[in-house]
Amino acid sequence: MLPSRPLPADLRSYCLGLPGATAEFPFGPETLVFKVGGKIFALVLSQQLPLEINLKCDPLRADPLRSCFPAITPGYHMNKRHWNTVTIDGTIPEEVFFSLIDDSYRLVVAGLSRAKRCQLALDEGRHGCDC
Repeated sequence: MLPSRPLPADLRSYCLGLPGATAEFPFGPETLVFKVGGKIFALVLSQQLPLEINLKCDPLRADPLRSCFPAITPGYHMNKRHWNTVTIDGTIPEEVFFSLIDDSYRLVVAGLSRAKRCQLALDEGRHGCDC
């Protein structure tokens, strides 16, 4: 299980470790936004206690996750069909939490243009574009 409040630096390191990921504060100092290809895949409400993160989610998976984990709710200030807010309160297993970040990242990458997906592949050192 995750601690009730992982260190923001750990969360930041994980998200920035994803290929092409960037971090910025476009909405002010309280909301850390992670992007890939210029598109948001995670928003961390860093002034919240416990920490909360908005993550993109396949709509077919969103409702089952919300039913299984009370700490996963429809996305705060987001499209509630496609986004979840995950409260890091210690009730979600670590592997589930990080898989949610990975899924959000993959969904956003899949929605990028072919050119941006190919650029990500090149930046990762993969030659040839199979996008």
